[in-house]
Amino acid sequence: MNTHTAASILVVDDEPDLRTLYELTLLREGYRVEAAATVAEAREQLAAQKFDVVISDMRLPDGFGMELLHDLRQQQRRERCVVMTAYGSADNAVEALRAGAFDYLTKPVDLKQFRAVVASAIQGIGGVPAPQRGARVRPAALASQDAMGRLIGESAPMRAVKDRIAKVARSMAPVLVRGESGTGKELVARALHASSQRASGPLVAVNCGAIPENLLEAEFFGARKGSYTGASQDREGFFQAARGGTLFLDEIGDLPLAMQSKLLRAIQERSVRPLGSTQEEAVDVRIVSATHRDLAADVLGGRFRQDLYYRLNVIEVLVPPLRERREDLPALCAALLARIQEDSHIAVPPLTDTAMQQLARHPLTGNVRELENLLHRAVALSDGRELHIEDPAPGTACPPGSAPGAPAAASAAACEMPGDLQAWLDQQEREILVRALHESGFNRTAAAARLGISLRQIRYRIARLDIAMPQGGDEHGDAQ
Repeated sequence: MNTHTAASILVVDDEPDLRTLYELTLLREGYRVEAAATVAEAREQLAAQKFDVVISDMRLPDGFGMELLHDLRQQQRRERCVVMTAYGSADNAVEALRAGAFDYLTKPVDLKQFRAVVASAIQGIGGVPAPQRGARVRPAALASQDAMGRLIGESAPMRAVKDRIAKVARSMAPVLVRGESGTGKELVARALHASSQRASGPLVAVNCGAIPENLLEAEFFGARKGSYTGASQDREGFFQAARGGTLFLDEIGDLPLAMQSKLLRAIQERSVRPLGSTQEEAVDVRIVSATHRDLAADVLGGRFRQDLYYRLNVIEVLVPPLRERREDLPALCAALLARIQEDSHIAVPPLTDTAMQQLARHPLTGNVRELENLLHRAVALSDGRELHIEDPAPGTACPPGSAPGAPAAASAAACEMPGDLQAWLDQQEREILVRALHESGFNRTAAAARLGISLRQIRYRIARLDIAMPQGGDEHGDAQ
């Protein structure tokens, strides 16, 4: 293979046999290779010439590979840095990624994985690599522009999100996308993928809360024929399907603890063992996860593994709720109405200023998803001449002062001053209780503990606010 002849690589490792092995592997791939055994030798090489990629062991006789990484960042050099860490040194790998490393490798290094990581780092720097096998070839810039274009809005919070995406897309560091339901976390994940050097590879999106617990392992890691009843042939898992691309784990907080442990191992070792197999398979994926939950609180409550949270949350992207960017409402409405018109194949009447003012009075606690539902309803009920927006429920309306185009902070403050305070407070309390009950499986004892109130208090509030509980109630979770 000779597709990367222009790419130059510096290998830094103090073990002569390993250094030679890495050099030979890279030379066979068509790269130009220089080597160093110490931090000092590496600095001499870097002072003498520029490279495309620097691959450095973490521990060296006269210092640490991290020193080279910091040198490259401080000098604003273009070299992408890949660090090699000892088996089990997860903290070192996370520290390197947060410091700006492109990727990491765990020793003993798997040469197939070694070649894949280097090829990924080279892409877009030292020549154009061959496209991923089976992938649809599409200009990366066009794909990125399309994906970023779906993130509607030019408010300060949205510009910050777009800037963050552009910055973090360049590395292989895991990203955790946080935001309330309906804010567009999957759109952020797709923009991250499209803006990365993996844009020509697949993006596999997984809703972690929608898979039955007994099928999780087979769905994630694949299965061999006969490994379980009904397995009539070998099948790929999500990790294999995302090979060379991005694996997007939506609602990661819904994974059971047992599966969290297996996922952590797959991420750390970059290999999976399909159900019914005795062999590990190397996997080459970037992990992007998303949640509307407070995972830090889940860690403290024992519902989420701290070590997995640490590995997933290397880089965080926070998606703002719609109430913090109400100036984006006109642009969002225009984009959503255009999509509704395209999907329904009918002409959509214009949104009048009056209708926009009605929209601005909605609290929009469901964010963009709620806004889209309101517009769908308006289109369905329209008379064909103009769109009318239903008034918000009593006690939930934002005052007229919180119109689109007003500063986000002013809009949020206006929404916090309703005409009927008690009704508004009841609505907020109801929403918090329903969310806590839902996330605890309608276990009132667990929900009460999470909210810091007693079982008697939560029972009283459920009755006062007329919150419907599942058939049969939840007595198994209540303290007697």
